[in-house]
Amino acid sequence: MLRPGRASSLAHSIVRSNTFRGARNSSQFTSQASKPLVSLNGRFGKSTSLALTAYRPLSTSLQRWAIAPPKHPETPYDHIDKKHEKDVGKTELEPHPEEVSMESTVHQVFQEKGVPETEKDEDMLAGVYSDIKTIKETFALNEVPREALYVGLAGVIPYLATSASTVYLAWDINHAALDGQGFLLSGQTAELLLHIIEPLQIGWGAVIISFLGAIHWGLEWAKYGGVQGYRRYAYGVVAPAVAWPTLLFPIEYALISQFTAFTFLYFADARACVRGWTPHWYMTYRFVLTFIVGASIVITLIGRGQIADKISRLPGPGDRLKALREQQMAEIEKEEQERRARIVAKDEEEDDDDDGDED
Repeated sequence: MLRPGRASSLAHSIVRSNTFRGARNSSQFTSQASKPLVSLNGRFGKSTSLALTAYRPLSTSLQRWAIAPPKHPETPYDHIDKKHEKDVGKTELEPHPEEVSMESTVHQVFQEKGVPETEKDEDMLAGVYSDIKTIKETFALNEVPREALYVGLAGVIPYLATSASTVYLAWDINHAALDGQGFLLSGQTAELLLHIIEPLQIGWGAVIISFLGAIHWGLEWAKYGGVQGYRRYAYGVVAPAVAWPTLLFPIEYALISQFTAFTFLYFADARACVRGWTPHWYMTYRFVLTFIVGASIVITLIGRGQIADKISRLPGPGDRLKALREQQMAEIEKEEQERRARIVAKDEEEDDDDDGDED
């Protein structure tokens, strides 16, 4: 309970600190305070103390406030418990020499007296631990249905297998180039297997990208999050339109294009999840799968970059289309030349017949 005695002691301490100042200005205070009593009494009524307060020093005002009778005696803060004060006065102070020091009388406002403030050790790795905890919570996937989680993880196994195979075959090709013989396979065999794995990874990526777009068609038919119409159907149209042309690109360009497509689809799915078009766990689920697929593509590109100058590039679908077109143009040109040759031969025969008739 806050006792008025504390406020009174505070006021008296301020009065004692300003005694010299009050004594020096006493004559000036008397001359100034005696003049405006009439005007102030007319302004504030019959309260001369309130009128003098405006012209007295701060210490005098605080002293008058502290010794003034309580305005609300029923308020516990204005009531002085004399019995309690008497009991407190009878208590004997216990000596504690161990707490007395040169700094024992100086302490912070919010600090216990006699108790030294211990400096808190800052954990320098608190931010790292917080990041690790966030990553664990992200990859926990506790809210994802088990069936969807298992099937989704099974879908990224081909990516992991082809990426690991590409890295090993690239290492074996480098080993064969340095020592003349690979670790388990010869250089030619490793290169042949690498050319077989490349289209498998690109084809599987096109299938997965198309499947991610088709998921939104199923959600639209199920009316999950309401009927969205063409906006949701656009996901299923754009995804395969972007995925399948990558089969015609060279391997490096195809991998980079598919990596971009996976990243774009993830942000599109995250946006759809925020709008309520997908389950709330779908964004985290997609993040984990996209992270695995993207890491696999990056590993494949790194492995191929180590042997870019040591392997030959097999013709891809684009090269085959180009070769087919060149062959068609050559055949058309050959047919045109044969047609012109027949026309020339026919004209020569007609000229010979005309010469024979004239003879």
